[in-house]
Amino acid sequence: MEMEGGQGGDPRYLKRKVKGCTLDVHPTEKAIVVQYEVEAMILGEQGDAMVGGRKECHKIIRLKSLNSNTDTSSLARKVVEECHLIHPSKVNEVEQLLFYLQNRKQTNEEQEKKRISPRDFAPYAGIELNEEANINSIDEYLELLYEDIQEKIRGATLIFQLARNPDNLEELKQNEMALAALARVLREDWKQSVDLATTIICIFFCFSSFTQFHGLVTHFKIGALCMNIIEHELKRHDLWQDELQRKKKAYEEIADNQHLKKEHEKCLKKYQSLLTKQEQLLRVSLCLLLNLAEDTHTELKMRNKNIVQMLVKILDRKDEELLLVVVSFLKKLSIFLENKNDMAEVFAVEKLGQLVPCEHEDLLSTTLRLLLNLSFDTALRNQMVQAGLIGKLSSLLADEGQRQLSMCILYHISMEDRFKSMFAATDCIPQLMRMIYDFGEHKMDFELISLCINLAANKSNAQVMCEGNGLKMLMKRSAKLKDVLVMKMIRNISQHHGPTKSLFLDHVGDLAAQINQEEAEEYVIECLGTLANLTIPDLDWALVLKEYNLVPYLKDRLKPGAAEDDLILEVVILIGTVSMDDSCAAMLAKSGIIPALIELLNAQQEDDEFVCQIVYVFYQMVFHKATRDVIIKDTQAPTYLIDLMHDSNAEIRKVCDNTLDIIAEYDEEWGKRIQNEKFRWYNCQWLEMVENRQMDETGEPLLFGEDGESFAENRDLLERPDLLYSADGIMSADGAISPDFYGNFQNDELGQAYMGSVSDEFVTSAPDPADRPVSAYGFRPDEQLFNYTASSQLTWNLVHANTDPASG
Repeated sequence: MEMEGGQGGDPRYLKRKVKGCTLDVHPTEKAIVVQYEVEAMILGEQGDAMVGGRKECHKIIRLKSLNSNTDTSSLARKVVEECHLIHPSKVNEVEQLLFYLQNRKQTNEEQEKKRISPRDFAPYAGIELNEEANINSIDEYLELLYEDIQEKIRGATLIFQLARNPDNLEELKQNEMALAALARVLREDWKQSVDLATTIICIFFCFSSFTQFHGLVTHFKIGALCMNIIEHELKRHDLWQDELQRKKKAYEEIADNQHLKKEHEKCLKKYQSLLTKQEQLLRVSLCLLLNLAEDTHTELKMRNKNIVQMLVKILDRKDEELLLVVVSFLKKLSIFLENKNDMAEVFAVEKLGQLVPCEHEDLLSTTLRLLLNLSFDTALRNQMVQAGLIGKLSSLLADEGQRQLSMCILYHISMEDRFKSMFAATDCIPQLMRMIYDFGEHKMDFELISLCINLAANKSNAQVMCEGNGLKMLMKRSAKLKDVLVMKMIRNISQHHGPTKSLFLDHVGDLAAQINQEEAEEYVIECLGTLANLTIPDLDWALVLKEYNLVPYLKDRLKPGAAEDDLILEVVILIGTVSMDDSCAAMLAKSGIIPALIELLNAQQEDDEFVCQIVYVFYQMVFHKATRDVIIKDTQAPTYLIDLMHDSNAEIRKVCDNTLDIIAEYDEEWGKRIQNEKFRWYNCQWLEMVENRQMDETGEPLLFGEDGESFAENRDLLERPDLLYSADGIMSADGAISPDFYGNFQNDELGQAYMGSVSDEFVTSAPDPADRPVSAYGFRPDEQLFNYTASSQLTWNLVHANTDPASG
């Protein structure tokens, strides 16, 4: 290469020589790496070497078209012909490397680590240059940026060739004039040429791929310019689609018009060509913004310019590479609450649902990760269900690569009770059961068993799980491995009434055998809870208690501090279940469990769950004559029940009232005490209400009519019983009533007829096992236990509504 002339001894020639060319395959991409050494010498006028140096270089030949059907021999010859660095004698070596690349499989780890890099972007597809860029000619390329559009594109393309090599970025950074010129041309001419805008943004994207150059990109305000470009291109796309729709509509209205048909086809072809270029521009711009978004302050600026809305709008596109960038960007943004809320407002989930499933593995995986981030929000989970993602994600469980992500999203959806039943209509549960079976004796994934535990809380799902030998398989795995989580799943299955509960008859012995001191406490808790759910009429609890010697174990665990509270509570619940059987209740009473329960009630009186379940045990035992007498005559249980019948917890009040009603039915003395306590309580409540409603100094507006006349007519409110309750035929003229009325009520014809019917019901009807109090540890319906208090409520209302305050 001849240089400009100088004085006699100045160097005038530069001599370059390429030596030591070696070939190898790229570790992750379909490419061949050419490694070589460049020896450069500066010669004087006489041809003698003045200065020399060597530099190791490499060139990557990407083979994107290489696939299983490619002819490697022909491709090897083509590579050697086009790359002058490779000697023709190495064509066989090139062919061997191509054959290796053709058959190499990309591992999951490599796919996970794969990320967008500057080398993933080739020069714009519409531009082909026969010249190779040289870092020493940067000034020449800079001059091209001052010419017409085509020359600007050529100059930008040559600079982009240099920027694709990270080794050149530092040197390009030093040439601030070139970067300023590129930024100026982009700012002034991006609307005139998509090719030019794409190429220049590619250059700055190469810089943005390295954090140390982010300040340089920000200095030239390339990020803000890219936001404007994206916004403008989206508007242009809307206009293209409107025009295309108009031509299509005109063509459809007049089907035989060939001219309109050709216009529509021409417009469609032009649209597709423009769309390809636009999508590459959008992809490069978004990649640059994604890199800059590493700084949260910059990301906040993007959000303020509606980046989320733009990205969600692009989700309607079909280009998978563009969609991959968009979804990756959304995934990064989704970790912030404000961005997540923006996605909810524009219904991003609905559009993401259209990408599941898809053949592009990276796009599918990234989409699932974004959905997983969004699934922590309740409203967005609702959108996922509406978008039909339960069925789509269930179908992905068969794909080992996407299984874990799919299960995590399904787990979050399964947390909502209203969505659990939808799983029964898919093939999700059979696949989950098959996965559990395939694990054998190995440790199970937490995502899998957690999802199963949630789904088992629904009756329809539980029935699907028990189909075939499902329950038997679960019991076998749980008993053999002492798997607490599988037993928790079994416990959820056991709480449902119907055919599933009867399946447990074959496994009661296996469950009872696990209840001993040797087993882990967590595992025993689940076994106790499962047994407590088995309210099956055909189950002989007395035989179970005797055969497995459970009574001593249960009694020992009732002592305060004998075990963890969770275990003690499950013991109480199990006692309540077995107490439905007359012989079991008698056995437990003889063993001294009732005093132990009272002692436990004293110790746990602040814990509503304990109190409720212990009272429920008393409720069960008063149905049986043997245990009823023990509770009424030998213990202080009725006293505790009287104290609890006005508890702040509605469930405790309900169970206490019904238990006391039964006690009052069979014991006259306790009946009077209970009656007087109820009267005293309602009377106090009435007096308190009257006090609170007394007119203040300014008067109570609600006690006056429209003309200002007092409704009370200057009389005491208690002297106007007609304003309160109607009791024709029961109250005296002055409205007075004695507490004795409540006692006499039971002796008249109405009282005897009513009490007789209730008595028959108590004697002939065993308690419905479903009427256990609501509990966080199992299924408890909210129905009223009895209607006994419904009729007597009128009496109490009459008492407290019409009693003179002085008599309270």
